[in-house]
Amino acid sequence: MIPFEKVKEIIVQHDDLEKELSTGSIEPKLFAKKSKEYANLGNIISIAREYVNFDSLKKDLQQILDDKNNDLEIIELAKKDLNEMETKKKVYENKLKIFLLPKDEDDDKNAIVEIRAGTGGLEASLFCADLFKMYEKVCSKKKWQLELINISKSEAGGFKEVIFSVNGSNIYSYLKYESGVHRVQRIPETETQGRVHTSAATVAVLPEAEEIDIQIKDTDLRIDVFRAGGPGGQSVNTTDSAVRITHIPSGVVVSQQDEKSQHKNKAKALKILRSRVYEAEKRKKDQERSSNRRNQIGSGDRSERIRTYNFPQGRVTDHRINLTLHKLDEFLSGEIHSEMNDELRLKDQNLKLENLK
Repeated sequence: MIPFEKVKEIIVQHDDLEKELSTGSIEPKLFAKKSKEYANLGNIISIAREYVNFDSLKKDLQQILDDKNNDLEIIELAKKDLNEMETKKKVYENKLKIFLLPKDEDDDKNAIVEIRAGTGGLEASLFCADLFKMYEKVCSKKKWQLELINISKSEAGGFKEVIFSVNGSNIYSYLKYESGVHRVQRIPETETQGRVHTSAATVAVLPEAEEIDIQIKDTDLRIDVFRAGGPGGQSVNTTDSAVRITHIPSGVVVSQQDEKSQHKNKAKALKILRSRVYEAEKRKKDQERSSNRRNQIGSGDRSERIRTYNFPQGRVTDHRINLTLHKLDEFLSGEIHSEMNDELRLKDQNLKLENLK
């Protein structure tokens, strides 16, 4: 049962915005924002108005049923109307619950994804590369644009770290469920006795922050330039093209040396730094606002073990929702990645709905 006052608030807010927008005296920037709010409320307003009238309609129908002087035909019609109304009320209630769910203001943003090899040495770096290839395939299937920002290679074709951005529609709302520790169980190629080894990689998904999202003062930054170096200490560039930027208030440090141009490296480093600082501040606010956040799916907790990829058994298991898919190859190829994501979204939605009660 939805609190009656919450539904009335939707109606009041809609009517107030309608009056305010009709005056024509709102400044352009605020008008655009309020118009968007009004349009959003317009999607649910008719349901909200009908929902608040259900109780009075039910009383009217109940009076007909209680009146013994009424014809049998009228009573049967009233029973039918009452049953239809109860069914309709449940449908409307579910729609209103979903509408009232707390919105993540970052869902429509692009994302920056950071994958780092964890425990497991060389095997962990190979798994890091496998995860990157999986996300490449997911992006390709969804026609999202993936741009490589930084990559640190290891031996045998693995990655110690890879950072990339993903651009498209509602990217963060999808990829945020990937944040956490991903664990792999398989027999390494170098294993001679056929033993299964366990390795891990950490995935961090950040909403890509624009300059309007967070103000970073130049005085809060320390920028160091240095000569880029390659594997084994070999020189990659004879000029000081590599950049290290430190955000002094938060202590966030980003280094970038993939580009030959210092200007391009600085731009990439700032892009990552802005998103990291924004995400840190967002996390702090979320924790202050809700003690239940850690219990929610997609909270972005990077220390949480979220998924296991078991190669001998050909399965992938998401521990947050206890879902196992015995289609590991299809999952890594991006074919059924959405199947897992849909279940995560549904679970997250149900948890939020429970908090509304």
